[in-house]
Amino acid sequence: MEIGTIGHVNHPNVLSLLGCCIDNGLYLVLQFSSRGSIASLLHDENLPTIDWKTRYKIVIGTARGLHYLHKGCQRRIIHRDIKSSNILLTADFEPQISDFGLAKWLPSQWTHHSIAPIEGTFGHLAPEYFMHGIVDEKTDVFAFGVFLLEIISGRKPVDGSHQSLHSWVRDIERLVDPRLGGAYDVVQLRRFAFAASLCIRASATWRPTMNEVLEVMVEEKADKERWAMPEEEEEDQEEFWGFEDLECECDSSFSSSISPEDSISTESSRN
Repeated sequence: MEIGTIGHVNHPNVLSLLGCCIDNGLYLVLQFSSRGSIASLLHDENLPTIDWKTRYKIVIGTARGLHYLHKGCQRRIIHRDIKSSNILLTADFEPQISDFGLAKWLPSQWTHHSIAPIEGTFGHLAPEYFMHGIVDEKTDVFAFGVFLLEIISGRKPVDGSHQSLHSWVRDIERLVDPRLGGAYDVVQLRRFAFAASLCIRASATWRPTMNEVLEVMVEEKADKERWAMPEEEEEDQEEFWGFEDLECECDSSFSSSISPEDSISTESSRN
């Protein structure tokens, strides 16, 4: 399945398949990623801390790659295992989504897949997936939200006590990786945090598409009213942050020593 899935993809933020060979088994020949995975660089205490500018580039590039898989391919691809160890880095820190072993094609006329058994990585699984086996683009959006929190915080998605990152953090001051030493852009942090809060919503209906995630992360001011849920929906969910909490936490008391990166242009395609 993996060779059939990645054989036709072509995007700078998705790992390219160069070929394959058969010698007592099938082997894929993939583009070499000299820096390894994001997980290995982010969590190795013996390596230098990844600076904020590089983290920004990694997040935006990964979002672009995932948006391509969902909307830019000839066939919609649901990755199902988006996580830092499955995102590799080129020599210039360009992220590339890899490992399509769990990926599924989603025909254009289908709204979702119903899958059993449940496969994936604990801490990254969307509620509708591990509870009901429902898989669509919003499954990857949830996992991207967890990945985004990992990049911001420098913490692993699940700690030694098996507590997930998205259930652990409740405020931005506690969220930001202390190894950054305050060297991050406040505006970008605010956008990333708000995007993460939307991605990990319990209800897939109220999560953004990856196109909308990109918009939230790069636009000058997020339209929070657009993403406000009805009261009855809010009662049924355990939000990462409330909107007012997020606004309060992202105030000017944070230091900012990096200028915002160049923005990108996207078209809204709200599901």
